[in-house]
Amino acid sequence: MSNTRKFAIEYTSQHYKISFFAMASPCEVLVEIPELLDSKSLNKPTNNKPVPEIINHLARSITNEVWRIEDKYSRYNKQSICSKINASEGKTVSLDNETALLLNFADVCYKLSDGLFDISSGVLRKVWHFDCSDNIPSQQQIDKQLVHVGWHKVNFTEQGINLPAGMEIDFGGIGKEYAVDRCILLIKEITDAAVLVNLGGDLAATKPPSENKPWVIGVEHPGFENKTEMVVSLFQGALATSGNAKRFLEKDGVRYSHILNAKTGHSICDAPRSITVASQQCVQAGILATLSILQGENAEVYLEEQDVKYWAVR
Repeated sequence: MSNTRKFAIEYTSQHYKISFFAMASPCEVLVEIPELLDSKSLNKPTNNKPVPEIINHLARSITNEVWRIEDKYSRYNKQSICSKINASEGKTVSLDNETALLLNFADVCYKLSDGLFDISSGVLRKVWHFDCSDNIPSQQQIDKQLVHVGWHKVNFTEQGINLPAGMEIDFGGIGKEYAVDRCILLIKEITDAAVLVNLGGDLAATKPPSENKPWVIGVEHPGFENKTEMVVSLFQGALATSGNAKRFLEKDGVRYSHILNAKTGHSICDAPRSITVASQQCVQAGILATLSILQGENAEVYLEEQDVKYWAVR
């Protein structure tokens, strides 16, 4: 873990807020422990008093777990298992149980989506640069990278993975949501308090705050400046959002999403700008949001068929 990584704890009238940065996103955790927040208590905490050890313990446990997952699965970390697999040049890489389970989940998603969701499609970023410009890659450029895309070309078991030379995998489509779910499990081992974990907009809650009031979540509107964000009430469970709020290309009035069709190598068009899905676990909400975007103009139809609660912005 980097020595520069830090977290901050702030006390408000309703929550303790743990803030930190991870997975290229600002993250926060809200903790409501009624006995610590009781306004009638003589020991009511303030920002000028020591933070209770239970809050410090939660902050350390949560941030350590998120940073552990980031270090282990980030393609930007040369020491990660992801980088080790990508640099294997066709040689088999041994897998631990956690990584094998994540790859198995990715395999299930690949099959359920008929190949549209593919963790080997990250090499397409070499020709697609979503910098809000109008620089659309040529078909020749796309075809050159498509040769190295295709999860069906990868051999893996619970013990090891064999990735053909020239191919890469990327856990970015499931890593943050997985981290949210891992944090929820850790929190429940430590306390029965109401806690909301928000990792860059992918989030989950252990249970409602006191008096059974919901957590009030603001969801950013993609591409609309000065527009009031959508507000969602969440009692427990998870929310995940997929869309092209900040990463897109636009040319001749057509907006190109950063979410790519792994089979064609092209950006998904005609999909909602943003889809937020509610589910019991964040990995479920996240993959449903992504798979729906991959359906393009049929995104809402797909979600209706899944019988899940969702919010779409076009």
